[in-house]
Amino acid sequence: MIISRTPYRISFLGGGTDYHTWYQEHGAAVLATTINHYCYLHCRLLPPFFPHQSRIVWSKVEEVFDHADIQHPSVRAVLDYLHIDQGIEIQHQGDLPARSGLGSSSAFTVGLLHAMYALRGEMSSKRELACEAIHIERDILKENVGVQDQIQTAFGGLNKIVVQPDGNFDVTPLVLPAQRLRALQDHLLLFFTGVSRTASDIAGEKIKSIPKKKQELHGIRQMVDEGVEILSTNSDLTDFGRLLHEGWMLKRNISASISPTFIDDIYEKGRKAGAIGGKLLGAGGGGFMLFFVKPEDKLKVCEALKDLLLVPFEFEGSGSQIIFYDNLQYSISAMTRRDYAHLQNPRLRKLLQVEEYVE
Repeated sequence: MIISRTPYRISFLGGGTDYHTWYQEHGAAVLATTINHYCYLHCRLLPPFFPHQSRIVWSKVEEVFDHADIQHPSVRAVLDYLHIDQGIEIQHQGDLPARSGLGSSSAFTVGLLHAMYALRGEMSSKRELACEAIHIERDILKENVGVQDQIQTAFGGLNKIVVQPDGNFDVTPLVLPAQRLRALQDHLLLFFTGVSRTASDIAGEKIKSIPKKKQELHGIRQMVDEGVEILSTNSDLTDFGRLLHEGWMLKRNISASISPTFIDDIYEKGRKAGAIGGKLLGAGGGGFMLFFVKPEDKLKVCEALKDLLLVPFEFEGSGSQIIFYDNLQYSISAMTRRDYAHLQNPRLRKLLQVEEYVE
């Protein structure tokens, strides 16, 4: 049994520049952090005693005879990419709703890759996990995705991510004094709008509009450096809140689908109640909204947005991890050469990889 735990992320600044149609010409930068809400994946080799080959549990329960029949796109793609044809059981549990702007889809892909490598007894670096997740989502599944979610959920922490036109990237952790980091967290409120959406669909519209929005995207990119400067110095922390507001005003102009009317209403309510800035997380359309609020004004903002679900959170710095590892699927070490010879089930022999022991 393998259990992987991969965090969700909050993107502060730079979102939108990480789509390949932009960074391949201009480069990209993102300022983001991971939080202590996670995607958990329980994975094991499935014993050959069931009528189905594999079992996948997510919002559906799939029992399939062939991995090509798996409906979950990331599961099907990862198993095919890693050439895993053994019977598998995968169970997903998430702390927060899917399709809500916190990088949940990429956290799933990163976490599944991590778990499958561990199941094979192999280690994979955070960079490898990020790169392979990008390849699976963008190149194999043909989804309209950027690259920050895969990188951020794999690495974890508060980071400035810089993407070069050739796709190479650097992850620079922001090492802030504990008091400064706590002060930043104390100024943040996270609300769930109650609306989930498919990010790839909205991202597709954003990608189409990128050639016409160069000024906005250059401005969004520049704000990443400004945000890092504010957080890394003794600048007034409320300047970061104002920068979030400016960034949101630019981002919502990229595509009409990013901020529908009900999102604008929520944002205005928060601002009138005392929020300095904020943004909708993810591709847009719904999901979670982040507000930057002075601690003394938090109660007023919460009251103004009492119809929304407030989600407490803290920063985390671990990224994707294997939190449980027991790869002794069967008691192979206790079996003798004679025991192997009596294994008549070809699939069981294959699962146990004992062909070389059988005369």
